[in-house]
Formats: sequence, structure tokens, C-alpha cells
Amino acid sequence: MKICSLSCTLLLFVSLMVFSCRKSTTPTPPPEDAVTMNEIGSIDLGDLGAAEIAAYDPLTQRLFVVNNSSPTASKIDVLDISKPEKPVFLQAIDVSRYGGFVNSVDVYDGMLAAAIEGAVKTNNGKVVIFKTSDYTEVKVIDVGALPDMITYSPDGKFILTANEGEPNDDYSVDPLGSVSIISVPEYTVKTVDFSVFASQQTALQAQGLRIFGINTSFARDLEPEYITVSKDSKTAWVTFQENNAIGVIDLTTQTPIRIFPLGFKHYGLDNNRMDLSDRDNVIAFNRTWNVKGIFQPDAIAVVHSNVPLIITANEGDAREYAALNEVRRVRDLTLDPVIFPNASVLRQDANLGRLNVTTRLGDTDGDGDFDELFSFGARSFSIWNGLNGALVYDSKNELDQAAASARLYDDNRSDDKGTEPEGLTVGQVGERTVLFIGLERADAIVMYDITNPYNPVFMRIIPSGDAPEGVLFIPAAKSPNGKSLLVVSSENDGTVKIYSTK
Repeated sequence: MKICSLSCTLLLFVSLMVFSCRKSTTPTPPPEDAVTMNEIGSIDLGDLGAAEIAAYDPLTQRLFVVNNSSPTASKIDVLDISKPEKPVFLQAIDVSRYGGFVNSVDVYDGMLAAAIEGAVKTNNGKVVIFKTSDYTEVKVIDVGALPDMITYSPDGKFILTANEGEPNDDYSVDPLGSVSIISVPEYTVKTVDFSVFASQQTALQAQGLRIFGINTSFARDLEPEYITVSKDSKTAWVTFQENNAIGVIDLTTQTPIRIFPLGFKHYGLDNNRMDLSDRDNVIAFNRTWNVKGIFQPDAIAVVHSNVPLIITANEGDAREYAALNEVRRVRDLTLDPVIFPNASVLRQDANLGRLNVTTRLGDTDGDGDFDELFSFGARSFSIWNGLNGALVYDSKNELDQAAASARLYDDNRSDDKGTEPEGLTVGQVGERTVLFIGLERADAIVMYDITNPYNPVFMRIIPSGDAPEGVLFIPAAKSPNGKSLLVVSSENDGTVKIYSTK
């Protein structure tokens, strides 16, 4: 028995040594490197409006894409991306019976939530919940007017919609801008507006908030655009793009708690040099201008580093209605001769003549001429303190510069909003936290390492479809191929492109 025991022990020892040696010679897979991310798959879903916002369901490995290419039928296209290099169209979910256009989608735990505007956009909209497995309807919930973006909270206990509440063309109807908070799984809803801050309007406007609608109120003039939620699902931040501000909502009490006006960005500073003319026959960032940019963010995300930090894509947007059109070119304005002694030169097309600016700001002394010039957007992304609204970081002119260096910059947009950063998302790729920004007019995605969000580092720029609208990150742990994926849906050419690390 002892001899057998000794023999067995020796045999076990030798076997373990052999296994150990074999194991040590097996190469360890290299960690993911975000820099290696490149396009691996693509699908064309149609023409203009055919691919806007996308959401991914890891349970079914399906992608749900907003498709408003038809003026008479609104739908959500379903794609199988179990093999992300070969996305396959499965079918469309027709949502036209619920109202007007579907504007946004999100997925959580096998449930697809869709934000659908009213057949008349100034009427209240709806959120419709479907099962991702068979697309059957689960619940229909009434929300505020023109729900433009929808998101689940990280814990899945809330669905939130940014109800933009745009007016009709003659401003005879201007709905409340609001946020609807839907509790899950009860699907009860509370829609909140920001009228509680009306008494602070003068002070907020002095800090950069814009309130300028026709015969409107404070809360009706505010137009929620995009929402992000803290990782503990207790706080939401919402952008008011046209109003140049960020609102904060306490989700525990379901009440708005503050508004942060975002102020302005001065293109007279060296690091903010922009190309502001589409008729100067050159793409150059070598001149400073006595012009300010209005941040006016579209997409927004939150990261946490001691305090919540809010990242914004500063696209810019103007109100252009029959009853109110705030856009004019500089050459059509009367400039104050003291502040702009070279006004005749500035109004030339090769300088500032064709730059689009707002007529709702700039005449500071009310004498009919313009003492300041304010253009739309900031041609950048910014990071803000989510507790007090302080600016932590701005990318200055780096986005336009990166596009120009990659030969992707469209000089025809220099007189408007440059590369137009619109969508963004954040993902963990290997050991890096990576920010992905969609540049609508450069047809490109810019990547930044924001592992230290106080010091973002440019990584690379990669081409996308025409006018990237939706930028979706799928972490490796939930990805069909076990690698981090980026899904970009582009509204002008209807393509969905999938990018993967090596």
C-alpha cells in the first residue's frame, strides 16, 4: 500500500509538472488596445434617415436601429450581429401606428424602449416597450411632447426621455420642455419641467442661458435634448441645446434641482483659432477672431472621478422657424464701429462675412448695432463638473484640426459649425477609458483616452458613414466576438458600421 501510494504520488507530481510546463508555454492573449479599432462590418439600411440611433441587446445579439427614411412609415430595423463582421437584417418593427417618427431607442434586460413623437409633433409622445426576443408589445406610456432621446438608468429601474417640446412653425403652440421619468417594472410615469427656476431667469441668462422664444414662458422655452445618468442611478443630467445649459434631476425625489448655464467660448484665444470662412480657399487655423461660440451641446455622458464629470459634444443649433429665425451672416449685420473698427474688412466673405451668428445676442447696449458676435456651437467637446457646472476641460480646436490633418475636414462648413461634434459615448477598452465622438460634417469618429478625464489625450480619427448620428459602445464582456465594439449609425447614407479591436 505504501509503495503504491508513493508511486501514485510521484506520478501525480510528474503529471502536474508536465501540465505546468505546457500551460506556461501557452501564450496569454494580449490586452485590448483601443488604437487597433477598425471597421470590420457594415450594412446599408436605406437612404436619408435610415440609420439614426441604435441599441444593442446582448441576450439576443441583436441591434435595433431607428429608421425614419420613409415619410409615411416609422420603423425600427432589427439586425443580427452575432457575427459582427457580417450584420444581417432580420425584420422591421413598424411603429407608425403609435404616432409620428421614432426618435430614439434603448435596451435593458431583454426589453426595448422606443421614444415616439406624436403625429403632430407638438402633441405628447409615447414610449413603447417591446420584448427583444419576439418584438411583442409590453407597454405603451404617454410622455411629454417630442421625446427626442431615451435611456435606461444603469440599474434598469428608470426609463427617461428628453421631451424637446419644440414649437410649431408660427409659434402659436409651444409645449413645455420636459423630462419623463418612467419607473420600471410598474411603468408609472412622472413628467417634470423646469418652471421652478423661472424666478432665476435673469441671473441664469447673465451666465449664458438663452431664453428667447415668442410669447413663451421659461419652462416652455427650455428644450431638453439628451440625458445621461450617474452610475448609482440617482442623478440625471440633461442638455438644453438651444438654451446653452445643462439641467440636473434628482431621481430619488424625481425633481429638478439645478440648471448650469454654459457661457461662451472665445475664438480670440490662441488655442481656439478656428477656420470661420468657407470662401478663403484654404483650411487654416492660424487666425484669432473677435467671435464667441455658444457651447450648445447635443449628446452628453458622465464619468466619475472623485466627482461626476459631464462630457458634452458641443454641436450647436439654431432656431429657424417662420416666426423666429435667429440666423444671420455677419456681412448682413451692422457692427459697432468702435469695437469693430475694421468692420468692412471683417464683412468680406474670405473673413467673417459668411459666418452664421445669432441675432438674439450681441447688441449689448440696445442701440441697433452688434457689439459682440456669437456663432453656434463650440466645435469641441467639453468636460464639466457635474456638481457645480464649472468647466474642467475643452478640446479647443483639436477636433477640426484632427479632421483637417486626416483630409476629412469639409471647408464648406467652416462658416457654420465646423466638424459639428454631435454624438458621443464612453467605453472601457482594456485598461483605457475611451471617449468616442461622432463628427457629423467630417464623417468621422474621433477617439480620446480619458483614463485621466482631467487630461484627455487624442488617440486617432477614423472615417465613418455620411453624418454619423448614433455612436454606441458594446463592451467586450457583452460583445458577440468577445472584443470591444463600436457601432456607428449614419443618417445621411443609412449605413451602420461596426468597428472592433484586433
